Amino acid sequence: MKKDLINVCHLTSVHSRYDTRIFYKQCRSLVKSGCSVHLIVADGKGDEIRDGIHIYDVGKSSGRLRRMIKTTKSVYKKALILNMDIYHLHDPELLPYSLKLKKKEKIVIFDSHEDVPKQIRSTKTYIPFLIRKFLSYLYCKYESKILRKLDALISVSPDIVERLKCINHNTVMITNYPAVNEIIQNTEIAEQAICFAGLISPLWMHTNILAALSLLNNVIYHLAGTAEPKYLKKMQKNNMWERVNFVGKIPANEVLDFMRKSAAGMALCDYVEEVGYNMGTLGNTKLFEYMQAGIPIICTDFILWKQIIEEEKCGICVNPRDKKSIADAIEYIISNPEKAKEMGISGQNAVKERYNWATQEKILLNLYQNLS
Repeated sequence: MKKDLINVCHLTSVHSRYDTRIFYKQCRSLVKSGCSVHLIVADGKGDEIRDGIHIYDVGKSSGRLRRMIKTTKSVYKKALILNMDIYHLHDPELLPYSLKLKKKEKIVIFDSHEDVPKQIRSTKTYIPFLIRKFLSYLYCKYESKILRKLDALISVSPDIVERLKCINHNTVMITNYPAVNEIIQNTEIAEQAICFAGLISPLWMHTNILAALSLLNNVIYHLAGTAEPKYLKKMQKNNMWERVNFVGKIPANEVLDFMRKSAAGMALCDYVEEVGYNMGTLGNTKLFEYMQAGIPIICTDFILWKQIIEEEKCGICVNPRDKKSIADAIEYIISNPEKAKEMGISGQNAVKERYNWATQEKILLNLYQNLS
């Protein structure tokens, strides 16, 4: 990258300081390229320097409204003090300050981690639906007005990128493929078990997986992650809960080893607006983590996911609402260990060659270089 492109600042009022996409992927890649990288967060854990990244904490606010008003302003004030060349924003609530930064003749990038209008309509359930629909419409208008004035936009999945390109032609796709330093071939003998590591919520159809287990004999479900309390209680009342090995949240560096103990990884995301209904998204890392772990995938037959699974021959796609199809897929993989091993190896090879952060890092660095 150019020598004068050295001062970069990432801004977030929502994400954690060690967010995988922001810290471990984008910021570390920029440090490696020779940039001076700074990250403003709002978690109350203080300032620090880690992996060459200067982290500044503006303090944590209690409550969503206070964060959106007070915290975002604090993030902006800190951004002005730092006086960087490029500002990379990661949260929609920071958009009002993107134009203020532009007025200071700064280069501004907005990174849309999700399709925000869809997210407002489908996931903000604490707001009545008709109001959500209206708020989504207002956000679209507001977003369009601001984003067309920024220097570049980034998003994670083809459908979001295409929508944003209609607003700002300088939009690129940078997906959440895993950072792969080393591929360790899975040589363990997999248990008669399936696994999931991530958010334990209705979106991931865990109760349907339990229903599928009722059609199978002696299959264990290894489950790790943060659980929504009400949903977890519902699952614990299920007769199949006795077959669940729930370990709670585990450190990120232990996830792959956790996955390797199972015959297959489950990624049964529901057909909801948030992920484009039957289209799916590449913004979620679950598919690629199972591939990296070297185990077959049983996943939703989204258009985007099915294309990868069938091309790489690394798993089985099913209708996540059909417990018989889920059960049949689990039974096939467990009953055909040699075929399952082939799927796992194929998935690992695909991650090593194509579906890894190194491919996305090139896009990120090229974007920064073109903006300098």
